[in-house]
Amino acid sequence: MTDGHLNSGFGGQVDFLRGAALGMDGKGKPILAMASTTKRGESKISPTLKQGAGIVTTRAHAHYIVTEYGIAYLFGKNIRQRAHALINIAHPAHRQSLEKAAFERLKCMPSAD
Repeated sequence: MTDGHLNSGFGGQVDFLRGAALGMDGKGKPILAMASTTKRGESKISPTLKQGAGIVTTRAHAHYIVTEYGIAYLFGKNIRQRAHALINIAHPAHRQSLEKAAFERLKCMPSAD
């Protein structure tokens, strides 16, 4: 990205996730695995995108997100349930601030149900 303008398209992530979901046997599982933090210790799970961030994968395509703290199953869940699942796999040092941000945004606590 240069001066706030995106200079490229997306790669194969969407193709990979859609292909996994549409497996011939009906048992495909689209999984995104990542570390919970950046090298600088910032959370990779965040309540909002940074200004100018490019979006590659829609929330409908992300079924499983995996970090070193667990697995979040997101398929078919509402925003409150998704926030809860993602906060539970965030680095423990960031969970409280993510919960607070979710509450401010959703006007309710993130919940599994």
